[in-house]
Amino acid sequence: MSGRERQKQLAREHYERQTKRRIEREAKVARAKRIALISTSVVGVLAVAGVIVATSVFGGSDTTATADPAPSETASPETTSGAGAQPTAFDAASGTCGYVASEGGTTKNVGLPPAKVDKTPTTMTLKTNQGDIVIKVSADKTPCTVNSFAFLAQKKYFDGSKCHRLGSDQFPMLQCGDPLAKADGKNPTDGQGGPGYRFVNENLEGAKYTRGVVAMANSGPDTNGSQFFLVYGDAPLTPDYTPFGTVTKGLEILDKVNKAGVITPGSDGTGAPKETLEIKDVTMSSKS
Repeated sequence: MSGRERQKQLAREHYERQTKRRIEREAKVARAKRIALISTSVVGVLAVAGVIVATSVFGGSDTTATADPAPSETASPETTSGAGAQPTAFDAASGTCGYVASEGGTTKNVGLPPAKVDKTPTTMTLKTNQGDIVIKVSADKTPCTVNSFAFLAQKKYFDGSKCHRLGSDQFPMLQCGDPLAKADGKNPTDGQGGPGYRFVNENLEGAKYTRGVVAMANSGPDTNGSQFFLVYGDAPLTPDYTPFGTVTKGLEILDKVNKAGVITPGSDGTGAPKETLEIKDVTMSSKS
């Protein structure tokens, strides 16, 4: 073998050794990634299992599903609550709230509430097919929320709407405010209706959802629209839902609806109520 051929052989062997080392390194990295992925998957499965257990315990159902029993506005596939302009909290200096248009969703669009807040309402009355439900509202603590309800009431937005979601023993609430809900246990878009705008959360510090509390449903921070829920027991919810009022008359109506149960219970125990509660009219008053 000549010197030149020997050099070529040595170079080839050196290249093969380098290639072998590179392949081994890549295989090692790939194994590490697979292990990390498996670990992450296991953690994810455990987290989902935790949600399932929580759903089973709090939702009163043995069905293994990850449905959230908490009151929420069901976001449509087109809804992107983080996009575009953001709503702003009440500004005491100007007396205004910043309402912004919401993206996507199923809406009964009546425009935006006036930015200038009316803090005079103290009472909201829901005239229903079952009787009047009177709610003492707090315009001082939740000015943007109360102002929105005053606007929607003036627009007759809630007239003819049905409360579409009844909770369970663990989550004792009745959810209303979707003007397009059929509340028949069959309509997949129940809970997606809104006014085409959203506004900020308010009054969350130390919020408790005890019997009689009325609060906003939402699909995340600062996504309040028109849906709200009335608590007829003590709901173990985290302080993520704006409490803006307290029922002073009509709790027996909620008890009656609750006693009748739901049409078809979901995996979380909630569903459309058998006893229909239809809102005929909403009025706001400055008289207690």
